[in-house]
Amino acid sequence: MILPVIVGLIYGENQVYLAFGIPMAILIATGFALTFRKPKNNSVFSLEGFVSVAAAWILVSLIGALPFVISGDIPNYFNALFETVSGFTTTGATILSDVESLSRSGLFWRAFTHWLGGMGILVLVLAVMSSNDSRTMHMMRAECAGPKVGRLVTKSSDSARILYCIYISLTLLEIIMLLFGGMPLYDSIIHSCSSAGTGGFSIYSASIGHYNSLYIEMVIAVFIILFGVNFNMYYYLLIRKFSQVYKNEELRVYFGLIISATIIIAINIMKFYGGFGSALRHSFFMVSSTITSTGFATADITQWPVFSQTLLVVLMFVGSCAGSTGGGMKIARWLILVKSAMKELKYVVNPRAVVSVKVDGKPVEQDIVRGVSSYAILFVCIMITSLLLISLNGYSIEESASGVITCMNNIGFGVGRFGPNGGFGGLNSFSKVVLSLDMLIGRLEIYPIFMMLAIRKK
Repeated sequence: MILPVIVGLIYGENQVYLAFGIPMAILIATGFALTFRKPKNNSVFSLEGFVSVAAAWILVSLIGALPFVISGDIPNYFNALFETVSGFTTTGATILSDVESLSRSGLFWRAFTHWLGGMGILVLVLAVMSSNDSRTMHMMRAECAGPKVGRLVTKSSDSARILYCIYISLTLLEIIMLLFGGMPLYDSIIHSCSSAGTGGFSIYSASIGHYNSLYIEMVIAVFIILFGVNFNMYYYLLIRKFSQVYKNEELRVYFGLIISATIIIAINIMKFYGGFGSALRHSFFMVSSTITSTGFATADITQWPVFSQTLLVVLMFVGSCAGSTGGGMKIARWLILVKSAMKELKYVVNPRAVVSVKVDGKPVEQDIVRGVSSYAILFVCIMITSLLLISLNGYSIEESASGVITCMNNIGFGVGRFGPNGGFGGLNSFSKVVLSLDMLIGRLEIYPIFMMLAIRKK
């Protein structure tokens, strides 16, 4: 929280002392209190790792909302909590109708939560601090996205440092590229933080459309696509293992989907923009923003044909690559689900056939296949339950469903009142808490939150 304090001092915002000073004091006091009692057994296994991650994210969200309330930027605590959870989970959904009214420090903190949550709050802790590797791997598993989390190098802490070095480098490169396009430094930092976390918070209600710049739109679109790539691929490029990148099936499907969806939607919306070139510009940006779960916008998709809107909703479910900062179910999981279904079809035709699920030409472990199937079932069950709870607001089934889908997939915008030009401010406090929990469940991929809720003292 020191960084937004510095921003507040630069812009002469005196409320920044209390707004961030009180939460910092609470965090310091809590931290000291937790050090007084040392556990007899400090081993961290799967359960402890998952519960620690869930508890940490909830605590960070609860305290991270306080600066908005104390400064008066978002006086209502439930609104501030929704905005903060949306930030840390890189969802980008907002309750604000007038973003420009926030203080400069508040806008920075809002975007910086995207950057912190993108790679993972505890992954940052692992990158900064040296710790027992046997205790940290389970926490890294719980916080990193995808059906399987592996190490780049032998130690988890070293893997975390490599990931954050790549993450910081890409963020700085985007800031520089945006500066070349004439975007002010403050704006460049804000939008680069949001892009890096594939979050979508902007400092303008019109989002990226405010700048009306082809260069800025293309730079941001390219970078959010890059942040949607599995970060292991960048490591392989750095150590010159180019074959690992080329053979990666998920990466090929990811770029194939972006190219195909961009062209199809551009053709479908061409009549709205008077030509294929302009339609391609908006289509590419919105497809990139949707599949990576970023939530930036240059157009109001609610005005597009139903086919284009439906295709974007499908991309929301698909998501980006595992091991990226993007949201959604992840392409890796869809590959395994589709290939598992094909395997079952082959069994029906020939029960004696020996068929295995293969990704990148290698058999996938049965535990991973089973885990992906269980994840998909839980995902649908949670979504249906949330939809029932949100429907109490009296909104249409399409709007309620889009609100749940956008929060669970960490997208940021849906359709109707939850579209790019709308917001979640009209929901009651109960619905905001439900959707906040959905965002956490989506970002932490279900299991950490469920394990924390189901834990029982032995």
